[in-house]
Amino acid sequence: MAETVTLSGKTSPGLLASLDPLLREWLPRQRWFAGKGRPITGFSLVAATELLPATARLGLYHLLVRARQGAAPGDCYQLLIGAREALPPRLAPALIGHVTDGPLAGRTVFDALYDTRPAEVLLEALRTRARIGGLRCERDPGQKIRSGLVPRRLTGEQSNSSIIYGDTFILKLLRRVVPGVNPDLELPLALAREGCARVPAPAAWMLADPSEGEGERDGEGESYVLAVLQPYVQGAADGWELALRELAKGEDFVAEARALGRATAEVHGALARALPTATLGHAQIGPMVDGMTERLDAAAQAVPALRPYAPALRTAFTALADLAAEGCTWTAQRIHGDLHLGQCLRAASGQWALIDFEGEPARPLAERRMPQPAVRDVAGMLRSFDYAARSADPPAPGWAHACRAAYCSGYAEAAGVDPRTDPVLLRAHETDKAVYEVVYEARHRPDWLPVPLSAIHRLAAPDLP
Repeated sequence: MAETVTLSGKTSPGLLASLDPLLREWLPRQRWFAGKGRPITGFSLVAATELLPATARLGLYHLLVRARQGAAPGDCYQLLIGAREALPPRLAPALIGHVTDGPLAGRTVFDALYDTRPAEVLLEALRTRARIGGLRCERDPGQKIRSGLVPRRLTGEQSNSSIIYGDTFILKLLRRVVPGVNPDLELPLALAREGCARVPAPAAWMLADPSEGEGERDGEGESYVLAVLQPYVQGAADGWELALRELAKGEDFVAEARALGRATAEVHGALARALPTATLGHAQIGPMVDGMTERLDAAAQAVPALRPYAPALRTAFTALADLAAEGCTWTAQRIHGDLHLGQCLRAASGQWALIDFEGEPARPLAERRMPQPAVRDVAGMLRSFDYAARSADPPAPGWAHACRAAYCSGYAEAAGVDPRTDPVLLRAHETDKAVYEVVYEARHRPDWLPVPLSAIHRLAAPDLP
């Protein structure tokens, strides 16, 4: 690897200042930028590392940059910035802009993940457990990582970016990062220790220790998880795409839904063995119900179509609080946190795997790492079947009903407990998820609003006059 240094002193501010006007235009256009609709008012540097010197044909910089929007501190983003004298046509989609001053004056900068050489640099750093400035790479010594694997960027993602290496590994780079233990690394490592084959075991990972270099301090010295390298499930089918294909052919998905239920239960069982669990009683359910109710009230204010259903939906939450007040308790454990068909892969062998354990990125990290009822994952998957069925033309509610039943049956086969045997807990979590979906669709995809509203009608039905 070429000479590496951590930028510090006058160089770091000069670099960020020269990139500032370009990043203000480029960053909001990225699908993974979380602050859409609000202008960027400035940037602050958390950490910067030079991976390939700017004097070379290709300069490469790793930046952790906080984007301020208004009075709030702003989110921190991981950027890999390439610098060339001119971009070849193949890199035109990666263009950030032309730098006019600072250490990169006269050069064109671009998103380096579009280029093969930076991707090779990342893999070599992971393979060799490199330490470069504040960047630190770790790996599982039991997994062999060959050098020279040909990289290709995976397209069509939203909250993160991924690179596939020779159909052997996939590297997921987190774009919006926070200090602390990220469940997207923590949970797969825990599952690997349990021998759970339903989740690809991390082969290597990259961390940032900003305290090792210059930049603003954050998270009381905690490291940032930046990237995770895992085995690539070659020939696997994305669960969402597979379900839509079966729907388009008029085929049912019952066998796959049942197998997916078993896979989910196996992962939940392994997580419960690997990590601490908790008991939820009246003291814990109360705040949970309060949060669900507050989200419903806010959603009803934001989306008028939800208001007629709000009183009936609220009973889904009060019923759970009433059971807790009577002395009922539930087990909470670590869960996936954002489970849906798109987070599942079916290998060519027919084996289902679960991926992307980051949880809902918009939620605080501490909340994503809290033990929760496993039924929350189940509710997310049940909603996903409904979404798939209503994406069909014409919609196929019977297909969704059959898949939901098969999924719960498969879950019961592996877990020994059917989620439907606790209808109050399941309804509360499915209602909470549907309320979230109503707000999301109203804001981002109004044409899809009828999908969650149909679930809202069903979930409210037991208490409608």
